[in-house]
Amino acid sequence: MTKNNTSNRIVVLDTETTGLSTKDGHRIIEIGCVELINRRLTGRRFHTYINPERKIDEGAMAVHGISNEFLDDKPLFRQISAEFIAFIENAELVIHNAPFDVGFINNEFSLLDNDTKTIADFCLVFDSLVYARKKHPGQRNSLDALCKRYGIDNSHRELHGALLDAEILAEVFLFMTGGQSSLMDDDVPTNAELVIASSAVVRAKANRPALKIIRCNEEEILAHQKSLSSIENCFWGL
Repeated sequence: MTKNNTSNRIVVLDTETTGLSTKDGHRIIEIGCVELINRRLTGRRFHTYINPERKIDEGAMAVHGISNEFLDDKPLFRQISAEFIAFIENAELVIHNAPFDVGFINNEFSLLDNDTKTIADFCLVFDSLVYARKKHPGQRNSLDALCKRYGIDNSHRELHGALLDAEILAEVFLFMTGGQSSLMDDDVPTNAELVIASSAVVRAKANRPALKIIRCNEEEILAHQKSLSSIENCFWGL
């Protein structure tokens, strides 16, 4: 098994739990994942509820709205672990506040009766919260705050849910890591700014066709080189 992400495959992941800490015996109750390849949503998802074999804290229930009764007939983690590992293996995981989710997943792995190790043995991890704090220092960088900053509609998010939050985080991740929209004009608004300025949020289709590449012909290349040679005292990159 390798951890090389040779296919540019990203899995955006979120979990819900019975409480805040594995040290108190808390467990995972929901996992939601969405797949991106070459920065495009593929439509492939992994989603499951899990019977944690313990009660949910009232504070956690208030956050995600999942009840103990709802989970009574759901599979145990060991029953879904192989499918879960197969979905995330060799991908780069994007997680908001990764230590929390990774810690809970690794705890579940440690409870299995086999030689399963840790998330690090299966894939790389990108913490979008750490990245957001570097990109937007001194600002709120919760998922809701980032949705507001990038003009992403999360009005349907009344409660936390692993799959819904993974889908929203995928959009945030694409906007946040999208880079500059124009190399020639700093005044051209980014995609995120265009959405914020719009009266309605417009989402790009996941199955949109690839951008058409129009290559210069020999005559155009020669004209470009001639134009460059006529420029004096130009310091590129300054």
